[in-house]
Amino acid sequence: MTKKRTPAQKDRYVVIMAGGRGERFWPVSREKSPKQLLALLGKRSFLQQCYDRVSPLVPDANIIVITNSMQATQVAKQLPELSRANIIAEPCGRDTCAAVTLGAAIVGQRSTSGVMAVLPSDHVIRDERKFQQVLKDSFDLASRRQVIVTIGIKPTSPETGYGYIQKGEELRAGVEKYKTIFYRSERFVEKPVSATAVKYVRSGDYAWNAGIFIWSFVTITEALQKHQPEMATACYRWLDAAVNSTTLTQVLKEEHPKAKKISIDYALMEKAQNIVIADGAFRWDDFGSWEALARHLKPDSSGNCAEGDFMHVDAARNIVFDARTKGRTLIALVGLEDSIVVQTDNATMVARKNQAHKIKKLLSLLSIDKRYRKLT
Repeated sequence: MTKKRTPAQKDRYVVIMAGGRGERFWPVSREKSPKQLLALLGKRSFLQQCYDRVSPLVPDANIIVITNSMQATQVAKQLPELSRANIIAEPCGRDTCAAVTLGAAIVGQRSTSGVMAVLPSDHVIRDERKFQQVLKDSFDLASRRQVIVTIGIKPTSPETGYGYIQKGEELRAGVEKYKTIFYRSERFVEKPVSATAVKYVRSGDYAWNAGIFIWSFVTITEALQKHQPEMATACYRWLDAAVNSTTLTQVLKEEHPKAKKISIDYALMEKAQNIVIADGAFRWDDFGSWEALARHLKPDSSGNCAEGDFMHVDAARNIVFDARTKGRTLIALVGLEDSIVVQTDNATMVARKNQAHKIKKLLSLLSIDKRYRKLT
């Protein structure tokens, strides 16, 4: 049954960023199947779960996925609801500012009065209805005011892997009808050191930057023109090319590798003065590494979190994940502590939790050894 859409919904868009190289969750993730395409929690992949959350708010025709040429086919298979014209493949990764600019060009080609939400495809959001309410209110605010809305999450710990946003005064005039609380933004801070993160959390004045942004086409293009003029110029060139998918592909192939490689946080969010923070009062997890899995699995009495057949003797605080598709077998640990054990059909990884950041170095070694290159 076709869902009825209001006129406002028809002018709202969602741009899902679904690129990545599949490094952090190796050996389950690979370059052709990064984290967002995996079903690590539940039966639906992170990308499919992201689609499920936003599809009640906008028409399928207004959901655009920015991915890369290596993953575009798999994205299309996972999201058969979307037209192939809504799955845009970047010829190479140029960080999030280029992806945002490309998304804005696609939206602008369809509606210069459009309002767009930009969000990552690989986050875990448990309170779906609360998330949808925040996004709905943010869409409305961004359509009425020339503001950049970003969703902030109340910190639960002094994480150093997240960016932070300092909250200013609460907005009151003209926002009474919203269920979401909005604040003015004082500043963005990228990944503080531990002691600083502790101060931020204790102060209560800071929120985690969830990397979710809502703005109108007019607002984002004017912000780019002011702070990243070369990207604004690229946006309008790509907008003109987007009238035809073949033309866009050809233009991107030529121009995209030359685009400035910078994150949207550094390029825009740290500079703009018209930023509003939407209070993200829902459970959120960036799910950026194997260690995050422990936050979503019930531990045993020794603190081990396991997905699969698992037994141990004197093993503690381990994360065990069996991703084999050809029949699982028992994973048994003896005396191992604070480690990550992952088993796939063609690779096994055992790593200390505090050494997991070196997975990227391991992949570099695999990529230059022709015996194991296919595992990357």
